[in-house]
Formats: sequence, C-alpha cells, structure tokens
Amino acid sequence: MKRSFNAIVGLIVVNAIMFLITMYAPGMNKVMFETFALYYPKNEHFHYWQLVTNMFMHSDQTWMHIVFNMYGLWAFGTPLLELWGGKRFLFFYFVAGIGAALIYTFVNYYQFNAIYDDLLAAGISAADIQHLLSTGRGVEALLVFPEEKLATFYYLFNTPAVGASGAIYGVLVAFGMTYPNAKLALIFFPVPIAAKFFIPALIAMDLFSGVTGVSIFGGGIAHFAHIGGAIIGFLLMWSWRNKTRVPEYYHNDGAEA
Repeated sequence: MKRSFNAIVGLIVVNAIMFLITMYAPGMNKVMFETFALYYPKNEHFHYWQLVTNMFMHSDQTWMHIVFNMYGLWAFGTPLLELWGGKRFLFFYFVAGIGAALIYTFVNYYQFNAIYDDLLAAGISAADIQHLLSTGRGVEALLVFPEEKLATFYYLFNTPAVGASGAIYGVLVAFGMTYPNAKLALIFFPVPIAAKFFIPALIAMDLFSGVTGVSIFGGGIAHFAHIGGAIIGFLLMWSWRNKTRVPEYYHNDGAEA
C-alpha cells in the first residue's frame, strides 16, 4: 500500500510544484504555458512533449481547477493503486492522459480545418486568415462570417489545453468498472448514486457540452479531453478484464467520494 500511495503523492507533488511555479515564480507564467501547455499543432508554441506535460499544468486563474483534479486523483485513484500497485497505475494514468490529449487534438484539428476550409471557399486569402489567427482582428471580408464562429476558430488555434482531467476521467472509468456499486455524489447533486450510473452520466454531460457547445460546468473546459480519457480508460480496462481481483469490501457500497 505504501508504494502505491507514494505514486499518488508523487503525481500530486509534481502538479503542485508546476502550479506554484506558474502562479508565483516571477516572469515564469508565460514561459510555463508556452512550454508545457498543449497548443494546437500548427501553433508556433506547439511541441510534442506537451502531449504529456499538459497533464501537470493547471489554470492560473483559480485554485479550484487543481484542487478538484488532485482530489479526484486521490479519491478515485487510491483504491486502484491498492489493487494494481504503483507501476500499473502510473502506466494507466499516463496512457489515459496522453490518449486524452491526442483525441482532444484530433477533434480540434477537425473543427479548425472545417472552419479554415469554409473561409477559403468564401474567398478569404490565407494571409488574411493568418492575420486573424495572429492578431485576433479580422479584415472586412471576414464580416460575412458569424462572430461566434470566428471566435471559435481563433480559440482553437491560440488557447492551450491544461489539466489532469483527461487522465482522471480514465481513472474514473476504471474506478466505476472495478467498483460499480460504490456510492458517489456531486457537490451540486449530493444524493449518492452508484458509480455504474454516476460516471456514465457525467461522461454523457461532457459529450453533450462538447457537441452542442452548451457547457454545464462552465466555460473553458476541454470536454473532448475528458471524453478521450474516458474512452482510453475503458479500452484499457476492457483489455485488462479478469486480470485483477477486487477486494470484497469494495463490492457493495465502496467508498463515497
């Protein structure tokens, strides 16, 4: 148990250090985001290692982003660590997180290129499109396009993704598949619900928000990173089925979180 618990502590410590440097180290905020957050592949700040490092970056606007993520890591990860051990848990965590980043990037790439092709088809030059992406200001020809669509286009290109949520959604799925009867509750819906119902409902809300653009939990959330982590977590658990034994004391009510 000690070795497994240390794996969680290690992840939390690295996340906390990265957050504190980003928040409080003089002159480091911009450097940290441009180096470690996940940018759109055609953005000048994109680097391949960001597919991993984005998991250790969190929004510098509020402490709640990292607090909720680290709580989720601890609450849902601890039972899995006790069952799997540190090495398997870390493997699962990083594969889910990297997979989430890849799926999120793929979805963004598809959305970005669809808008880009529409702009070209309308006779907007590549130079004018690049001007919009670089400055946030459009030329007169762009006025025919809805402002919301242009804002999305600019956002996809320039706004980096940060946070451990993709990996944690993979952990959530693993927890739900391993301890389906554990009772869980959201802060704004405090009635305990079995994990086998709670976690699919949470993922469905993310899918709804990602497809419709109507965010249930607030703006600036990378919904398809959450969904990507959940998909990878499910596939890993499916490939590992029947390879681990669940302790008897988790079969019924489990631990509330």
